[in-house]
Amino acid sequence: MLSLLAASGAADPVYWSDLGLRPGIDLGFFTLRFYSLAYLIGVIFAYWHVSVMIKQPGAPMAQRHADDLFFYCTLGVILGGRLGYALFYTGGETGIPSAFTDFSGDGWVKWKLLRLWDGGMAFHGGLLGVAAAMAWVSWREKLNFIRVTDYVAVSVPMGMLLGRMANFVNGELWGRPTDVPWAMVFPGADDLARHPSQLYQAGLEGLALLVIMMLLFWKTRARYRPGLLVGVFTLGMGIARFVNEFFRQPDAQLADFAARTGLSMGQWLSIPLILTGLIVVTFAALRKPLGTGTASPV
Repeated sequence: MLSLLAASGAADPVYWSDLGLRPGIDLGFFTLRFYSLAYLIGVIFAYWHVSVMIKQPGAPMAQRHADDLFFYCTLGVILGGRLGYALFYTGGETGIPSAFTDFSGDGWVKWKLLRLWDGGMAFHGGLLGVAAAMAWVSWREKLNFIRVTDYVAVSVPMGMLLGRMANFVNGELWGRPTDVPWAMVFPGADDLARHPSQLYQAGLEGLALLVIMMLLFWKTRARYRPGLLVGVFTLGMGIARFVNEFFRQPDAQLADFAARTGLSMGQWLSIPLILTGLIVVTFAALRKPLGTGTASPV
């Protein structure tokens, strides 16, 4: 029976265009795109959740710090994500990323770097932007940087979940060709049945990691081990992204790079995340938890 179902699924893939999905909500005077909405809801959720978290014993910051933090983190996501895409995912014959040198666009924005709808943003760049924002606020307010990152890291997977779901709704960032029963044909790609890799990423990088981080914070004393939460997040995100890249179609401009190196750009960028996460988790696990003869929790 299972073999018959698999054969049927392989012969008759799901057509994304038949799902009736739209890239956004038409408000008449403009379209509110789901990808933008995903960013907005992700930031609002993170702000709300961190505000709840810091009311628990041992919080490393006050509400005013959370207010500043999420203003700068929002800037970090946008600026870092766009610059990351320009650096990592646009190439040029001169070796200079084309997003920095392309002024051929139509309309009011000529410079490709500023055209957020042309190429989008990169997760790794956004992550670096958020890290820079947290470092700035921590330094300015004399906060413990590692403990601040612990609290922020718990909420980040929600944004990943919503963002990948938005990618699926937009019919972009599809997977590699496959014959699995749930394969889909994306009109923006070709007529081949492909992995709906956006959903894999939403499940692994988003939902699964969100559940793990929530359980660690709310059901254990992980927050009293500085670095443990952000270490688990970094390690988990790196592993999840590395695995999912086996199913995701490499960006067209980087297909030759993936063929030459054996790994996609996303996988190469995930290796430092995995190594960093391992180091931070090991360090956090070997340290005495706060409240056992070390510094106070605040």
